[in-house]
Amino acid sequence: MGILDWIVLGSTLLFIVAYGVWKTKGSKNVDDYVLGGHDAKWWTIGLSVMATQASAITFLSTPGQAFHDGMGFVQFYFGLPLAMIFICMVFIPIYRKLKVFTAYEMLEGRFDLKTRTLTAILFLVQRGLAAGITIFAPSIILSAVLGWDLRTLNIIIGILVIAYTVSGGTKAVSVTQKQQMFIIMVGMFFAFFFILGSLPTGVSFSEALKIAGANNKLQILDFSFDTQNRYTFWSGITGGFFLALAYFGTDQSQVQRYLSGESVRESQLGLIFNGIFKIPMQFFILLVGVMVFVFYQYNASPLNFNPAATEAVLQSEQSEKYIALEESHLALEQEKRMAQEDFSAALELKEYNTIVQAEQNIQKINQQERANREAARNLIALADDSVETNDKDYVFIHFILNNLPNGLIGLLLAVILSAAMSSTASELNALGTITALDLYKRNQKEQKDEKHYLKATKGFTLLWGIVAILIACVANLFDNLIQLVNIIGSIFYGNVLGIFLLAFFFKFVKGDSVFIAAIVTQIIVIVGWYFDWMSYLWLNAFGCLLVIVLALLLETFDGYLRKPPIKT
Repeated sequence: MGILDWIVLGSTLLFIVAYGVWKTKGSKNVDDYVLGGHDAKWWTIGLSVMATQASAITFLSTPGQAFHDGMGFVQFYFGLPLAMIFICMVFIPIYRKLKVFTAYEMLEGRFDLKTRTLTAILFLVQRGLAAGITIFAPSIILSAVLGWDLRTLNIIIGILVIAYTVSGGTKAVSVTQKQQMFIIMVGMFFAFFFILGSLPTGVSFSEALKIAGANNKLQILDFSFDTQNRYTFWSGITGGFFLALAYFGTDQSQVQRYLSGESVRESQLGLIFNGIFKIPMQFFILLVGVMVFVFYQYNASPLNFNPAATEAVLQSEQSEKYIALEESHLALEQEKRMAQEDFSAALELKEYNTIVQAEQNIQKINQQERANREAARNLIALADDSVETNDKDYVFIHFILNNLPNGLIGLLLAVILSAAMSSTASELNALGTITALDLYKRNQKEQKDEKHYLKATKGFTLLWGIVAILIACVANLFDNLIQLVNIIGSIFYGNVLGIFLLAFFFKFVKGDSVFIAAIVTQIIVIVGWYFDWMSYLWLNAFGCLLVIVLALLLETFDGYLRKPPIKT
């Protein structure tokens, strides 16, 4: 990194923090702090909702996901537009009619206090873990690639977010997220067009897509019914629908974004905006990852993109075997470039048999490369089992640091850190609100004044910020960071969504049945995830349907027991 990169990175992050504090200082009461005074326009809501979901994990992991596995991950989002329509029709009108501060507030009126408290606690557990991961994700990757201290990075990101989130609450989160989304999309577009400009002369965007297609990177739709396959059309349209419905409909970090809307219409338009543009945005980010793959067909790539893993294996007894693999990988790089040039020539000749033969040659070489990478991961695991061998999350950051010009490197790092800050800010804002209003205020024997609860909400937001930093400092990297966040959500979201659907559509079901059903469901879902009964996406539908069925059975059984005996 050059001086220009540091200037771009530092000035961008400091501007976001200073702007957020300055623009939103002086919240007078809980309504101002939690709901931003109900004056948000639809575009602010839409961008805030998108920025809350699009964490640093999105911009680190998604391109790496596409680099290794292609565009199929976009199917994960196919259920989202349907969920947005459902939430606009059902959730938003009910929330606004009841004038609630939190999503879980309505559950007490519909069921009872213990059901509200249980649901709030489920949210706090999963979102508290996720808040730590959204800080940890960019920190561990930047520390591995740049050599920065991991804990210092966790603390810096956490403090930057805490500064404006505690100060300005929901409005601070919303106004800064507009700036963050602008920076994020500008940075990604710059990266995309830089890749296209860096391809060999004569390799157009159209030809780059054909190269990606020849390597099976453009297969978007999978209509198989294999429940063990994580990303299919059916898992996206069903499991993705339930996950999006639970996340946007019941997760306070999202609900708080659209409850701040000026009206029901503004809130609905904000969510529709998200439903329209979310899939194209994810498609574009995946496409950037595919273009990174095409770039490395003509340029040298490391055997493993995680520099910490490479260093660990080279300092171990497995170093000679690893060096031999690197030499084999280097030879394949030469063959790969020649094969791509042959494929380009075949495309110009437009001879079908020649094109097919060139495609088969490319696929054979890439299959050998994948085998080498897998062998390298096995060697790294033998050398040091504490080092992350899966390098999906390191692909894009490696490309940024080793190929982009000065200034643009700083901008892309600002993109990653801005995304981390935007998601973490929403999460801390929601965690502080739920703790203050659903647990602290609701269980106070003597009610305090507005200033007291305003201070309490700020205090709990600060406390959760510290907890998130601590979680980030002790977290361990998982298979793929974006999958980790979605797995945590899938374990809890289905159950919570089922509770809300029971509240909306099954008026005869009472609180005791729902409370017992929710506890049993959560235990079963965790067991099912642990023993890998199904792909994690299906856990959303499974948990939702299970809690509904159990609650209905318990209520029916309870009603049968309470039914007076027939007199004879």
